[in-house]
Amino acid sequence: MSEPVRVVLADDEALLRMGLRTVLEARGTVAVVGEAAEGHGLIAAVEAHRPDVVLADVQMPGMSGLEALAVLCARPDAVPAAVLTTFDLDDYVAEALRIGVQGFLLKDAEPDALIRAVLDLAAGGAVLDPRITARLLPRLVPETPHPRPRPADLTLRETQVLRLLAAGVSNAAIGLELGLAEATVKKYVSALLVKLGAENRVQAALLAQSWGA
Repeated sequence: MSEPVRVVLADDEALLRMGLRTVLEARGTVAVVGEAAEGHGLIAAVEAHRPDVVLADVQMPGMSGLEALAVLCARPDAVPAAVLTTFDLDDYVAEALRIGVQGFLLKDAEPDALIRAVLDLAAGGAVLDPRITARLLPRLVPETPHPRPRPADLTLRETQVLRLLAAGVSNAAIGLELGLAEATVKKYVSALLVKLGAENRVQAALLAQSWGA
């Protein structure tokens, strides 16, 4: 049996943290190894426990979750991170996208969806709750007469990788689907980011979704 994915969880509401811990650990595939109630504590917990995934609320007293994630995501050994948010925090979600957060989850996500999201993040995937995606797309692809077009020079293989990336599939899973080595998938993803003008795989996924990939 493989080791559980190790998670650091940050939220200023102790009761919510307790509930999330219970949900995440219910299947034995995830272990919450550290918790924090504000940004400084989140950074300290990540440094102390070196988790596989970080889940953080965007609004916390003192140093916010976004401020802490900006520090963590800028590190060369950055841990995959997802923000926990609500429908009324679009501005925070847009900022999280800018700093390189790889997942966007609503706090009322179904337990199975939350666990699956953590596992996907640990495997290198991008996690986009469908209810958030519809609100993020206009920020990434403004409604103008000339929105960002789909590149015309995408190869067939790049198109296949992009379709799976848009679905939030990890590099390892893309490799299994297409019969490619994970290292080869990483090269395709890197090339796609350049062609799409995207800063990270989440932006690439959102762009692909806007084109109906």
